[in-house]
Amino acid sequence: MPSASRSTHEHELELELESALTVLRRGGLIGLPTETVYGLAADAANEEAVRKIFVAKGRPADHPLIVHLADAAAIESWAEAIPPYAWRLAEAFWPGPMTLILPRRSHVLRVVTGGLDSVGLRIPSHPLAGRLLRAFGGGLAAPSANRFGKVSPTTAADVTRELGDRVDMVLDGGPCHVGLESTIVDATGEWPAILRPGAVTAEAIAELLGKAPIAPRLDAPRAPGRLASHYAPETRVDLAFGGTLGSRAMAALLAGLRVAVMAKSLPEELAADRLGGLAERLVHIPLPDELEEAARQLYNALRRVDCEGCDLALVELPGEAGIGAALADRLRKAAGQGAG
Repeated sequence: MPSASRSTHEHELELELESALTVLRRGGLIGLPTETVYGLAADAANEEAVRKIFVAKGRPADHPLIVHLADAAAIESWAEAIPPYAWRLAEAFWPGPMTLILPRRSHVLRVVTGGLDSVGLRIPSHPLAGRLLRAFGGGLAAPSANRFGKVSPTTAADVTRELGDRVDMVLDGGPCHVGLESTIVDATGEWPAILRPGAVTAEAIAELLGKAPIAPRLDAPRAPGRLASHYAPETRVDLAFGGTLGSRAMAALLAGLRVAVMAKSLPEELAADRLGGLAERLVHIPLPDELEEAARQLYNALRRVDCEGCDLALVELPGEAGIGAALADRLRKAAGQGAG
């Protein structure tokens, strides 16, 4: 980019950031780009502003929010009794797609924590989010910028389509690099437990700490995205197992449904020359085999299912190593089959 164009772009960006800061400081809501998904952000120290998040999303008041911070030095302003392993995780994976659940300090608003004595903290790695947070100088409560339970937004346009005038402005930081919500790690116990899988994988945590995360406790803190049904389009999503994708799709087509198949390629029985007139009701939505790229594209694919007017979306679960665990988690919940 020529220097004059860079200067113009930087000036426009500064104006956008100033506008966002003005909205936040007066208690409004902004669409915030992060590396995971776009968040619906408000001043985490302003109770009235935080309550607007719940109204805009239609989110139950007992669902805690994640507080986004500029740097790890701010952790101790929000949390206490921080275990040594949590500091190691923070040093290794922040800024980045990991949320730590920690005992909250007494001043942290209970509307932020869903009434819990713990708080979720994260430092996003998106450069625009970082600049805004440093300029803001406090924490931003920012769940995903979508209606509760629906598909998370990965572009600024997604936020606008989803929330419209429920959000005061949207900072456009381009498409999200990760595309799935952060890994949520319960750090309130003697050893970490993953409450929601994400791009910071169980394998990466085990390699860092020398021991794998444990299973969540029965009394683990509530955390975002743990309902059995979540991240769901309007269209019904079903999971196909054991190579049944083609036969399941064929049966649905014969039943008169408009069917989306989310896969790298279509099974042989769904080839156009075999389907004849049924092919008009089949929509192929490619998902790559490479898991990180599939994660980036997943929510766009689920949104496309609705845009195509489908009655049913069929998809096979990926292998659950690495980020595949997060992909499988989101697909199960989109199908209403999550563990909760």
